[in-house]
Amino acid sequence: MSQTEIEIATQPDCWRQAVTLARRPDGPASLPRTGERVAVVGCGTSWFIAQAYAALRESGGHGETDAFPASEMPAGRAYDRVVALTRSGTTTEVLELLRRLHGRTPTTAVTAVPQAPVTGLADAVVVLDFADEISVVQTRFASTELVLLRAHLGEDLGHLPQQGHSALDEPLPAGVLEAEQFTFLGQGWAYGIAQEAALKMREAAGAWTEAYPVMEYRHGPISVTGPGRVAWWFGDPAALPSGLADDIARTGGQLVALGRDPLSDLVVVHRLAATLASARGLDPDNPRHLARSVILT
Repeated sequence: MSQTEIEIATQPDCWRQAVTLARRPDGPASLPRTGERVAVVGCGTSWFIAQAYAALRESGGHGETDAFPASEMPAGRAYDRVVALTRSGTTTEVLELLRRLHGRTPTTAVTAVPQAPVTGLADAVVVLDFADEISVVQTRFASTELVLLRAHLGEDLGHLPQQGHSALDEPLPAGVLEAEQFTFLGQGWAYGIAQEAALKMREAAGAWTEAYPVMEYRHGPISVTGPGRVAWWFGDPAALPSGLADDIARTGGQLVALGRDPLSDLVVVHRLAATLASARGLDPDNPRHLARSVILT
């Protein structure tokens, strides 16, 4: 097994630890409180996790929540708290933003590295070192921080580790290893998961992937779907917009709709990305042109 595959396989255990941490009386008190106006920032994978969390927090009535790439957060907006997601704690754009916000807006960083530079810049830090990774491509840290954030919002996630194990154990969907293109679809918070799934496939396997909110798919993107191409829905198959399955079938494309929690179904994409990478002679632990953290000089 590659290091990436080892880290993929440990996700359910990390999720259990994150749920336990969120429930502890001395748990992450520096995460946003209900009613706060919040911005969540990150880069790459962390931005997509920020999108998912922002959608969940706002739709759950916890407060207005925006998500931005760290380099694109509007300078003039007022927030009660800014949450920065950064596995390494060294990403240049995140550190620069925290410097600008220092003394103006309370900040909380979620990171995997206790002594990272981000810990000296954020007002408060949540460390998930048990979910840290060696691999360049993020899998278990990103999913674990979203589990923590969801549990902090009050979600009952007791079922999630078992779903994660089923996502690890079952065969990959028929036909996906032969597909030449993937379009990932989500709605609400699952759109962030769709974005992350597409990124994982690009990073690890160099695959041609796209991601869209499901209702936008028929506004152009469906034109790329056809024989040997996959449209992958993160959500309950019964919740797929009316007529969309038939529209996909008419293109000759394959619809994948596994129906678990989108985070559990993301694990299947993790496995697919690592498997495709190996089949294509690529190293999933060391993808082309990428490093564990983007540090600009």
